[in-house]
Amino acid sequence: MTTSFLFDGPEDARVTILLAHGAGAPMDSASMNATTKALAAAGFRVARFEFGYMAGRRAEAGKKPPPKAETVMPEYVAAIDDLGPTTGPLLIGGKSMGGRVASMIADAEFEAGRIAGLVCLGYPFHPPGRPTQLRTKHLIGLKTPALICQGTRDEFGVPDEVATYGLSPQIEVKWLEDGDHDLKPRKAISGFSTADHLKTVADSVTAWVGRIAP
Repeated sequence: MTTSFLFDGPEDARVTILLAHGAGAPMDSASMNATTKALAAAGFRVARFEFGYMAGRRAEAGKKPPPKAETVMPEYVAAIDDLGPTTGPLLIGGKSMGGRVASMIADAEFEAGRIAGLVCLGYPFHPPGRPTQLRTKHLIGLKTPALICQGTRDEFGVPDEVATYGLSPQIEVKWLEDGDHDLKPRKAISGFSTADHLKTVADSVTAWVGRIAP
């Protein structure tokens, strides 16, 4: 089955970012829409796609539970295939589970010269409330340049926890003050709005791309 994409941003952008959604919400969720808008405004071409189980929810009654991340890795590779050649560097990533799946295929794609880097938005380092059930083994030796944008109160991994994981030196983590798993801060507490944080994400991706793919 051919991958269906949503495109945003200039068609002639130098850098394309391919994003997958999180486990529970589609590619056009409010969070994905807002993040994509910020990245497109920064000059990136953004392509979004859905894994088969999520696309199936649009056509079928009831919600299929998300499968294990390992089982949809081939779908992410197929999306890269279906996207085809880009005008410049291609970054892969996604929201939560989407970023995790991208991280699991990243090194093979990077070593094949098909991608330049990995962007994860709210990485699910562990399930909420289960801090010892880590999803970080493959991140310790990751060779692909990676940027993880994470809220400081994300229940899937907070700064004190992540600091102990021994992540690859290829991984940069951009912490967003008081952000939750959707990177949303409580403005009254942090002084920041969601829009502020998403602009910081876009600016951080821009600066990081300037370092990894000048």
